[in-house]
Amino acid sequence: MPDATDADGLTVGQASTGLGVTVRALHHWDEIGLARPSLRTAAGYRLYTAADLERLHRIVVYRELGLGLDRIRAILDDSTADVPDALRTQRKQVAERIDRLQQLSAGLDRMIDAHERGLLLTVEQQTAIFGPQWNPDGPAQARQHYGDTTQWRQYAERSASRDPEEWQAITDAMADFERALGDAMDAGVTPGSPEANQLVERHREVFASYFPLTRQMQVCLGRKYEADPGFAAHYDGIRAGLATWFRRIIDASARAHSIDPDTATWQ
Repeated sequence: MPDATDADGLTVGQASTGLGVTVRALHHWDEIGLARPSLRTAAGYRLYTAADLERLHRIVVYRELGLGLDRIRAILDDSTADVPDALRTQRKQVAERIDRLQQLSAGLDRMIDAHERGLLLTVEQQTAIFGPQWNPDGPAQARQHYGDTTQWRQYAERSASRDPEEWQAITDAMADFERALGDAMDAGVTPGSPEANQLVERHREVFASYFPLTRQMQVCLGRKYEADPGFAAHYDGIRAGLATWFRRIIDASARAHSIDPDTATWQ
């Protein structure tokens, strides 16, 4: 390395400031032979010449475009390298990355909306899927009451990924279950019987479309189905007395799993 005066080039610190890169990066590129200062002063300071700085500038540009250091070295050191082709390849990769980020951004927007609204369906879609008796304000009201709970977060995260067809399938599955519930009561199925316990398990499976339902939580829901006027009217509209019968089969199943329905809590 030839000796030089300070006027012949820039120090590592000066080059770092001018190029907007760290001194550590310049030292690393020096160590791997990617870009080395060509001069050294009598005092031992290494200096970058104008040609060195031009190479460094190209490295910085290529690196900002996302090229790896090995690829940059090949472009700079191989006189036969097809630079436009390399840049076209990189442009394609950048476009693919932008597309993935845009999809991620759209997914985040849906997740935010789901946490804030609960149900990502228009009023018309809700009415078509859930029926004319459905209250479109229900999800917003539910968020006011349960928005800070784990179950609301689970419900929102499931909702964010669902389209109207999936919601229709969930609604149909719940309707099928409720018909089976009414038929079982008509058939005289008794609480605690295998048939009744199977229905209780089916309820947990169908309900898991909204959020995971523990047996204790199911007991709490059973009490709500019977005591809440809206839920009671819904189930008793399917079969007279169904709300109470539904609560009873849930309680009997809970006892079979060593859960006291009288002391069960939402956990």
